[in-house]
Amino acid sequence: MKKSKEKKRSAEGLAIGRDEVRAAVGTLQKYRAAKKKLETRIEENEQWYRLRHWEQLRQESGNGRKASAWLFNSIMNKHADFMDAVPECTVLPREASDTAAAEALTSVLPVILERCDFGGVYADAAMQKLKTGTAVYSVLWDPKAAGGLGDVAVGNADIFNIFWEPGVRDIQKSRNLFCLELQDNDLLTEQYPFLEGQLGGGGETVTYLYDKDVDTSGKSTVVDWYYKRNVGGRQVLHYVKFVNDTVLFASENEEAYRLRGWYDHGRYPFVFDPLFKEEGTPVGFGFIDIMKDAQEEIDILGNEILKNARMGARRRFFVRGDGAVNEAEFADYSRDFVHVNGSSLGAEAIREITAAPLSPVYVTVLNNKVNELKETSGNRDFTAGGTLGGVTSGTAISALQEAGNKLSRDMIAATYRAFASVCELTVELIRQFYTVPRSMRILGANGEWQFTDYDNSALLPGPGTSEFGVDFAARAPVFDMSIKAHKQNVYSRTAQNNDALNFYQLGFFDPAKCVQSLAALQLIDIDNKEKLMHVIEENGRAYGYLQPNGEPSPLAVPPEVGAG
Repeated sequence: MKKSKEKKRSAEGLAIGRDEVRAAVGTLQKYRAAKKKLETRIEENEQWYRLRHWEQLRQESGNGRKASAWLFNSIMNKHADFMDAVPECTVLPREASDTAAAEALTSVLPVILERCDFGGVYADAAMQKLKTGTAVYSVLWDPKAAGGLGDVAVGNADIFNIFWEPGVRDIQKSRNLFCLELQDNDLLTEQYPFLEGQLGGGGETVTYLYDKDVDTSGKSTVVDWYYKRNVGGRQVLHYVKFVNDTVLFASENEEAYRLRGWYDHGRYPFVFDPLFKEEGTPVGFGFIDIMKDAQEEIDILGNEILKNARMGARRRFFVRGDGAVNEAEFADYSRDFVHVNGSSLGAEAIREITAAPLSPVYVTVLNNKVNELKETSGNRDFTAGGTLGGVTSGTAISALQEAGNKLSRDMIAATYRAFASVCELTVELIRQFYTVPRSMRILGANGEWQFTDYDNSALLPGPGTSEFGVDFAARAPVFDMSIKAHKQNVYSRTAQNNDALNFYQLGFFDPAKCVQSLAALQLIDIDNKEKLMHVIEENGRAYGYLQPNGEPSPLAVPPEVGAG
């Protein structure tokens, strides 16, 4: 069987042809069937997020059901926590010889991410993580970017249209990975003229959570198929783009990529970031999954209480069919007189309907369900900016907020691990494709913008070495990613301002104490630390207490203790 397959490929001259694509479509359909429950859950969560869960619960139309926004409020507060702590990456070398390359990458990575609008990518990923339980980042090489030079493209992948092998926990262990996208037929035929007359009908479908029905008749589904092969004892990643059963590109059909693979790093260019991890799958569940039961009870009970309140607030009456009261005049409160037929008005002719008010215990139950939702989501009053009885100090409120944000810090820490993987893939794409220098605007050590040319020369393997008659293979620099939060809220800015004032009052900016100040700053973890140390060093050199290398000057007479 193996020999016949090899002969067939040899006859076609291609490693990936129509037969291989049709087999891949069969695998894709199996992956899609196994993912159906996940897609159904995501669709339901989207309706809850849009406050349309009464439609999702299939209640009778016209029953006056109203949806409250407690769940939505919790989601938005969690999203605000994400946006208050946008991650930033510091590249660390594993060997001393790689220090310069790591420092350069630390300056270059923010520039590349900014060009990809990573702030928007991060915001969308945080929302997807909260709603669906999983965010998916894509880290691809876009050959059309930067005027044709190509550049790294970091974006969001729609979890609806990405498919992996069922039962794997790590996405990198999936045998295949498929990503689907709708594209216009005219643009496809313009780029691939041989598709003329082959588009339309058949093929896989793409699912989107459209608010309304969208006409997709002039579009076709383009499939990006990633798979791994072992070549010479090394695992390589290959890539195929096809529509229907027509191959648009296959890296294994190209001589340059047949043994090397599509990306040198050999990993799928997607990073999964689950919120609450599930076993046996790379995805997780989100806050909507754990809050929607409480939200449903809140809405049911709240609607009944409001219904009772409306019944009590609106005056209604029993009117006898043979009564003599003019009902139209009686219902019109602008009239001073109401006509009655007959000589007498009986007490039973018209009688007010009284609605018995509900017991306060039901309001207590409603409030308890609201508190349950808050506790379940970790969205307590003080974490959302509210205050507790007896707590009036701003410092105390801030301390309560930090103590209550431990759940947010935990989920954000998991996002930082995913961000570290994004940075690792970005560095590997730089290593492979940055063959031509390109201009970068980076932030210098003194806090000023600088322009420099950057390429991958410092990331490529160096020449092999020979020690004691033994030849050693060339080694490429290897790095670690250190991710930390970049707090952006008003409390963090206030804390930074207070730190600056405290440093001034302690004499950190006194040139005569520059040596002591620099020693203290080595042990302090604050923002803009390098810029602050640079200012203190410059002041020390101006007064002769420091040498150009930052060491104390032997010619300078140290000040007396307590001077300054």
